[in-house]
Amino acid sequence: MSTTLQAVDHRPSAVSPAPNPALEVRRLDAALGAEVIGLDLTRPLADADFTRIHRAHLDHHVLAFRDQRITPAQQIAFSRRFGPLQIHVLHQFQLPGHPEILVVSNVVENGQPIGLGDAGHYWHSDLSYKEHPSLGSLLHAQELPAEGGDTLFADQHLAYDALPAHLLSAIEGRRAEHSYLAKYEELRLRSPWRPKLSDEQVAQVKPVEHPVVRTHPETGRKALFVSEHFTTRIVGLPDDESRALLDELFAHSVKPEFLYRHRWQPNDMVFWDNRSVMHLATAFPEAMRRRLNRTTIEGDVPF
Repeated sequence: MSTTLQAVDHRPSAVSPAPNPALEVRRLDAALGAEVIGLDLTRPLADADFTRIHRAHLDHHVLAFRDQRITPAQQIAFSRRFGPLQIHVLHQFQLPGHPEILVVSNVVENGQPIGLGDAGHYWHSDLSYKEHPSLGSLLHAQELPAEGGDTLFADQHLAYDALPAHLLSAIEGRRAEHSYLAKYEELRLRSPWRPKLSDEQVAQVKPVEHPVVRTHPETGRKALFVSEHFTTRIVGLPDDESRALLDELFAHSVKPEFLYRHRWQPNDMVFWDNRSVMHLATAFPEAMRRRLNRTTIEGDVPF
């Protein structure tokens, strides 16, 4: 497969503002992640600052942009600098007027949920069930509960690097099937957030196969690329062997030493690399409101 680098818009602007001297990238006290301080995305972004953010994203895999009081259109515009955006199959939860944004929320208005309230219930990498899985996702806080609702991230480069020899041997050259429908009906039974999919929606999410270990197209690092939410089987193995191997990989991939827990602050926008990490939403009291806007950037065919 091609190893062409993922296209990122590094072209200089016609008139680029001067670099922001207040911009700071601070590594977090965790296995991965950094916070970006002193950046205001309501203002034009200097090309040099964009390049610095792109490099930090590759280095740290998860970036927390603090205090971003931006509009949906500004979130979309910033996201598009990294590549084309993907529209989620659940069109029911698009932000009105902005189909590029998936609303992640437990809020119900006029008897109907306004967003996907159980997003992130299982460990996963966004859109791994597509032929072109997501490069990255950006999630911008609109309303946050007073307690709970953290997001966990697991570094899959570290997980790959720490694989024991027997697992390395077992997955060498293997491919796995990913399906959006893997746990969909199970989730529908648990909550009101999952509408019945139309035939057209089902056709948009046909199962795909990807390598169990993928190579990051920009850094060349290897990472595990299976998840409990979307990975259904290891291609070419009997069902019992496939299930046992996946269960062992799932348990290994989310060990505490690979994790970062993001505790949301008002107006946070978090940008993570779906080629490098998996994520999981944690619980919060049902009576508390939570609402975030998500954009998703299209990636490459994994190799």
